[in-house]
Amino acid sequence: METKTGTADRAVDGYLMADFPWYGLDEAFTGRRWLTAVGTSADGTVEHGSIGHGDEPSIKAETTDPQAQRFAVVVTVARRPGRRSSDGTGVLEATSVSSAAWLAGSGLLSCTWPTHMERALRQDWLDQQIATAWDLADDLAGPHWSTLTLPVDGEPTTFHYRESEYGWVMAGSARGAHLGAYGRGMSAYGLGLAVVKDITSYDG
Repeated sequence: METKTGTADRAVDGYLMADFPWYGLDEAFTGRRWLTAVGTSADGTVEHGSIGHGDEPSIKAETTDPQAQRFAVVVTVARRPGRRSSDGTGVLEATSVSSAAWLAGSGLLSCTWPTHMERALRQDWLDQQIATAWDLADDLAGPHWSTLTLPVDGEPTTFHYRESEYGWVMAGSARGAHLGAYGRGMSAYGLGLAVVKDITSYDG
């Protein structure tokens, strides 16, 4: 299983350790850009990370109106074949577009607590919704997904795309990585993605 590493003020350290390119929105987006902590395998290898654009989502529904938030988060997942775990006791599954779709879907859910729900019920809601997100990510050819073509480094790239009451999610592949993205308040249509040239310039 993968774990999170890094603190808010040193998140960039994990990104600098990656052996694959990071993707974000292209230069047409001129707003704030920020980093989350990277995801790593048990041996510390960086496997994925998410780069945010716009407002940083908050689950503090009591003090924040989630519908007023505008953000798009790009998830980059390393292309990995199936391989033995570092301790030789198991096998790690190959990464895929479904991996990116799952991370994007669960990322969206983690910042979209229903404002009307009691605090005690929120974890049950999140567990249920994340299980549903996994099922959807495992069925990208199913009826819940459509297709959307966006430029990635200027090249037209096809993504699997879906919308819900919480926002939108998409997933596809690019050079050196699988890509996912999620957002709310910012339309996915018209976005462009590109390799990040200087990750150290990002907040967080």
